[in-house]
Amino acid sequence: MLRVVSKSRIVCFGAALSLLTLLWAGQAVAVFSSSESFGQVAQQIQKMVSLKSRESGFSCRGERICGIQLLPAFYVQRQYHPVWLDEQGIRPTALALVSAISSAGEDGLDSSDYHIEAIEEIRAAVAGGKSLLYGRTAEQWAEFDILLTDAFLLFCSHLSGGRVNPETLHNDWVISAPAVDMMALLHTVATETQLNRAIDQLRPSQSGYAHLRTHLYRLRQVASSGGWPRIPEGETLRPGDRHERILALRHRLMADGSLLPDDQMEDQMEAPEHFDENLVAAVKRFQSRNGLKADGLVGSQTLAALNISAEQRIRQVELNLERWRWLPDSLGDRYISVNTADFTMRVVENNRTVLEMPVIVGKPARQTPVFSSQMSYMVVNPDWTVPFTIAVEDMLPKVLEDPDYFEKQGISVYWGWDEKAPPINPRHVDWRAYGVNNFPFRFLQAPGPTNALGRFKFMFPNKFAVYLHDTPNRSYFDLVKRDFSSGCIRVADAVALAEYLLRDNPGWSSQRLASVLKSGEPQTIHINQPIWVHLLYMTAWVDQEGMLQFRRDIYDRDTDLERALAGRPPRPLPANGALILTGGATP
Repeated sequence: MLRVVSKSRIVCFGAALSLLTLLWAGQAVAVFSSSESFGQVAQQIQKMVSLKSRESGFSCRGERICGIQLLPAFYVQRQYHPVWLDEQGIRPTALALVSAISSAGEDGLDSSDYHIEAIEEIRAAVAGGKSLLYGRTAEQWAEFDILLTDAFLLFCSHLSGGRVNPETLHNDWVISAPAVDMMALLHTVATETQLNRAIDQLRPSQSGYAHLRTHLYRLRQVASSGGWPRIPEGETLRPGDRHERILALRHRLMADGSLLPDDQMEDQMEAPEHFDENLVAAVKRFQSRNGLKADGLVGSQTLAALNISAEQRIRQVELNLERWRWLPDSLGDRYISVNTADFTMRVVENNRTVLEMPVIVGKPARQTPVFSSQMSYMVVNPDWTVPFTIAVEDMLPKVLEDPDYFEKQGISVYWGWDEKAPPINPRHVDWRAYGVNNFPFRFLQAPGPTNALGRFKFMFPNKFAVYLHDTPNRSYFDLVKRDFSSGCIRVADAVALAEYLLRDNPGWSSQRLASVLKSGEPQTIHINQPIWVHLLYMTAWVDQEGMLQFRRDIYDRDTDLERALAGRPPRPLPANGALILTGGATP
């Protein structure tokens, strides 16, 4: 039975890796003196991954092996031959793997999750002239091979599906990436030398991931140079002001590219403490990129966003790279996306936005969920069956205040939720006697100008009963922060969306749609070309112009994810070897 090895024994493993470091320097060194010695390594691997060894857990050189459920079957198929070694010594794939793990931070992952600390210790040892080439035992080489195999499995599973399972954080997050057969991938790497290509193919293929990854590198360059200056607290800075704080503002906006190079000409910098037109444009640019009202004033909210450090923004990007890894490989050639944190809906065709509009999303107490589904039909002039929660929590207090509330809102009341339930006169009900634990009523709002769904609802089946719809209340669209709904998404231009969806329906012109609207009668229209709808939650992304965008964490989901990543050990892998990547198949 394998035991947890003391830290001092890591030095022995380090001796093996010191050879690896020499190979990095271009020195080819034979490791094994005979094929018999190589065979002894296989015997040691067989011993280490035996069932008896796994009964009480598995540690190797002081490192917990997380992929023990996969390792035995894999090594059995190889007759326990090493993966990362051969008769000539350490394979090039091992060098490529160590390099890839060392660069895990480029994807927002932590290389320490993949046994990299031991490798770093050996680098230091080799730099000090402590390289040991011969005398390593077969047991030590077997441990070396197993450790790298486990590192490969962990790194690849995290890179392709995320380090955290989102469904363990949020029960309303059900988007999942496709399955990846880790056993097949490991066999491929074991028999070929294209490890870098295999790893590259595991990353999310969408351009949004690659662009965000590039900006992570740029932010780290900024942070390594000292970050950007902090602007002192004070009164709102306004166009035309002259103040010493404006110099700090100017440097801050230069640091993140909001103040463009053309706006930094010497003749324009003669009065750097002046809040001039170029600086106003830069402030508005910054505000737009951070989901703030682009008024050019540096008030409390804008100042708070400006003073978020580069290190904090780096972490925000890392969290959203993790979210990209939870998504399917492709959102589709044509789809609707709603980024809840951005309060925006986009229709995308071939990576190009063809329709965009503001939306209103769920309030923090009734959050809009995250999922994907196909929109297949719409209802024009819909009626609205009021959900139980809204009926009890929102409407019941209103009818207690105003007995005419139902009449004003065009709402009929029924005794029971069955479609055959009889209608009742709401004025004959003592509404004070009812509440959340005693509420047998169903409310139905007729089509009309006061209907909460407006003139359209756009349907895509899901367990949350969430959909896109119009709204009679237009005032909320004038606000920057638009989280006022009960979970559904209210769109700013329902007619434009309806006309887009019906463009492939023969006979459905704008005039015909207007005629149906004017009739006031409900009509269901099936969409000839159903379209995928993706409800997402991204607080950092790169827009079509290549600009890095940030948004506030309105649902505290960044906070939850940060906590999960900080306190969570690398997850074990499932026994069947086919890792179902929904951000990870295991809790």
